[in-house]
Amino acid sequence: MMAKLKEENKLQKFVEDNNLHRRSISKWSSVNESVSNFPQLDETMLKLLTLGTYQLKLCPSYIQEYMGSECTIDVFRETCDLIRVRLQSRHISSKTYQVWIQYDSDHVKAWYCQCRAGARTVGTCSHVASVIWYLSGLSGPINDCGIQDWGKYIDDASHVPQTVDTSDSESDVSTVEE
Repeated sequence: MMAKLKEENKLQKFVEDNNLHRRSISKWSSVNESVSNFPQLDETMLKLLTLGTYQLKLCPSYIQEYMGSECTIDVFRETCDLIRVRLQSRHISSKTYQVWIQYDSDHVKAWYCQCRAGARTVGTCSHVASVIWYLSGLSGPINDCGIQDWGKYIDDASHVPQTVDTSDSESDVSTVEE
């Protein structure tokens, strides 16, 4: 890990040298929510990739947020081993990040995200971890993961039963009872 920590992020350099961070559509082709040849990683492999479970615990809620926003997955036209995912920030609605992931059929080779922590060579940021987690097929149905819909526990105000009118004062002798 110490040697890898000192390495330059080669995917970041490739993205910047080839201007892949620009919004050029001609270099990318859009795909629907899944990438057919993306490696199917299990949780143990993801823990090794992310260096722990912190990012993995955030994945369900991140993915649920992303799928409700303008999340797009694009494949690089020149090679089929590089994807770009544009994600809206969870914290700042006007901010979007681009995530690039390079892979082969067995494992993820490199990653780069435009967030502050995204140019890592050891471990991944939560954006990268969430995309890998989702594309590896570990997410299951999106509706079953992440944030609860607490609104379903709120009663409709028009269906509230008639309440008993009681007074807090001790001097009032009459109380209305049902």
